Amino acid sequence: MTRMNSSMRTTVRAAGTGTALLALAASTALTASLVLATPGAAAAPEPPRTPDTAVPPISWGACPQADPPEPAPSPKAQCATVEVPVDWAKPDGPKTGVFVARHPATDPSRRIGVLMSNPGGPGAPGAGDALYADDPVEGYTPAMLRRFDMIGFDPRGVGRSQGARCDESILDGMPARPRNATEFARLRTLNGRFADSCRELTGPLAAHMDSESVARDMDAIRAALGERRISFLGHSYGTFIGERYARLFPHRLRALALDSAVDPNRPTAEQYLRTGSVSVNGTLKRLADWCAKSASCALKGQGLTRVVDGLFARADAGTLRVPGPDGPTRARMGADQLSDFLSAGLRGWFPARTARQLAALHTGTGEIDRVDSGLDPYARLVMCRDHDFRIRDHAHYKALRARVAKAAPHVRHNAQALDTVLSCQGWTIPPKPRPARAPGTLPPVLVVNATHDMATPLGGARRMTAAYPKASLFTMDVVGHWLYRRGATEKAMRVVDGYLSGRRD
Repeated sequence: MTRMNSSMRTTVRAAGTGTALLALAASTALTASLVLATPGAAAAPEPPRTPDTAVPPISWGACPQADPPEPAPSPKAQCATVEVPVDWAKPDGPKTGVFVARHPATDPSRRIGVLMSNPGGPGAPGAGDALYADDPVEGYTPAMLRRFDMIGFDPRGVGRSQGARCDESILDGMPARPRNATEFARLRTLNGRFADSCRELTGPLAAHMDSESVARDMDAIRAALGERRISFLGHSYGTFIGERYARLFPHRLRALALDSAVDPNRPTAEQYLRTGSVSVNGTLKRLADWCAKSASCALKGQGLTRVVDGLFARADAGTLRVPGPDGPTRARMGADQLSDFLSAGLRGWFPARTARQLAALHTGTGEIDRVDSGLDPYARLVMCRDHDFRIRDHAHYKALRARVAKAAPHVRHNAQALDTVLSCQGWTIPPKPRPARAPGTLPPVLVVNATHDMATPLGGARRMTAAYPKASLFTMDVVGHWLYRRGATEKAMRVVDGYLSGRRD
C-alpha cells in the first residue's frame, strides 16, 4: 500500500463507496532536479469573508470507529464537525458540516503549528490523514508527528461530511466512448440528467462542491482551530485545492507543499487530453527503451512500439481479439479499448508485466488484465465546476480526438483524461469562474512531481510552480504518481518534510 492509501484508506465516494480518480503507482528513483519559478495571473470577484470571530472554536471528541476491515483510528486522534455555509457568497444562509480529524503534535514544546492536508480524488475523503497519522508504514514520520498537529478533513459532500447523493442508475447504458453523433448526444443527455438528480437529491450543496468552496472551508477550519496560519500539504487534486487557498488566503499560509500537481491554468478539453495523452505516449517509449535492453522483456528484439502500432492497425480493422490461454478468443478489442488498456498498463512501472501482456495481445495467447474505464460519478460535482471541458458537438469531439491521437500516435489517448472530459459533457451545473487573487505575501512554495506522471503530467507541475512569485520544483525521474511516501520515492518525502519543518517565519 502507498502513502496515499493512508490518507484515503478505503477511498469513499461522495455517496459512500468507490475508487479514487488519481490512484497510481511509482517506480524506483533515478534522478532529481530543482528549478525556480515565476509569477502567474488572476481572475473573478469573491464572496465576502467571514471573520475569525464568527467561527466557533472546535469542540473535539472521540473519533468514530472504522468499518471492518479498516483498522481502528489512532488512539491519539480527535474528531469534530465544523459548520460552514453551503454557499460562501451567502455566509448567513444554510450550513453544511465538514468532518475534521486531528492528531496532536507529540512534542508540544517543539510544536511548529498545524499541517492541514488533502489527498485529492477529486472528491476523496481526507480525514484519514489524521486518523492514521501515526501508522508505522503509511503515516507520517515520528519527526513530523512531533512538530505538527496533523489535520485531515472530508471535503464538503464527501465521506463523513454531509454526503452528496445522485441517481447513479441514470448512468446505466452511458456510452463510454461515443462513436457517432447519436451516442455523443446520449452521453450529454445522461450526464445532464445525472447532474439534475444530484441537485434534486443533495440540494443546493451539489452546486457548491468546487475547490474554491473547499478552500474557504479550510480557512473556516483554521479559524475554528484558533490558528493564525497553517501549513498545507496537497496531493494530486489536493494541489488544486492548495492553489485555490493560496489565491484566496495568501497571508494565512506558513508553508505550501504540492505533491503531483494539477495544472492550475484551467486547460481546455483538448489541452487537458493532449497533455495527458502525450505523457502516456512518452511512458510507452520509455517502456520500449527498457525492452530493447532487457533480457526479461517478452518483446525484446521485436520493436515494442512497432508491435503496438500493429495492434492498433488490427484494432482499426476489427481483427484484434482478446487473448486466451489456448489462443485468441472471440472477443474483439477495438482501438479505444486498446488505448484504455495501455493507459492502465503503463500507470505504474511494471515493465516486464506490461510487455508480457502486450506480447499476449500480439500473439493471441496468454492473459491480460481486464480494464474498466469510467470516472467516479461524484467526481463530476468537483471537476465540472472547477474546469470548463465543454465540447460543442460530435464533430468537434471527433476532430479533437484526431489531433490528440496525432500528438500521441502510439497510444492515441489517456483513458483517465478522456473519462474526465467526457463526464462533463452536458453537465447542467456550469463551470465556476476562477477566483481573483487576494492581496498578501505568500511563503516560498514547494512543488514535487514525477517526470512521467499520467495523472498529473510534469507540464502541469511546471505551470503550478510558475503560479507563485517564489517557488521551486523538485522532480524525480520515475514513472508514477504521488511521490510523498516511503519506498522508491522516499527522497521526495524527505524533501517535503524538510521544507515543511525547516521553514522559518
